[in-house]
Amino acid sequence: MTSALKTQWHNLAFSGLVLHEILDHPLDDDETPQARLKQIGMMTILYTMTQAHQKLTLSNIIEITKLTRSGVKETVDLLVKRRMLDETMVKNSMGRGTARQFEISQDLLNKLSSFRVSQDAGLN
Repeated sequence: MTSALKTQWHNLAFSGLVLHEILDHPLDDDETPQARLKQIGMMTILYTMTQAHQKLTLSNIIEITKLTRSGVKETVDLLVKRRMLDETMVKNSMGRGTARQFEISQDLLNKLSSFRVSQDAGLN
């Protein structure tokens, strides 16, 4: 299979996994459908940023999405709570203070990896 087609399959697999994880597992009864849709959209953006080797910091996410800091923080915090993102504290870009940096959780990537293996086997 061509590399471009394989990449498309992997992107679709990630999207499907994120849809399943967020829509089928609400955090609580108060979580709105709008909040879940924001999380799905944010995970899509964060995955694309990860594929482009961009750091997942609040500043970078704000720059790309053009959302407010509180809007990004609210959605990202829910994804951390879901354990779809891991959060670490790093030095900020100025090297003086700290900044929150995120990564797609290893558990989520493992689920994606197991799906990729079964998909790749079926497509070859």
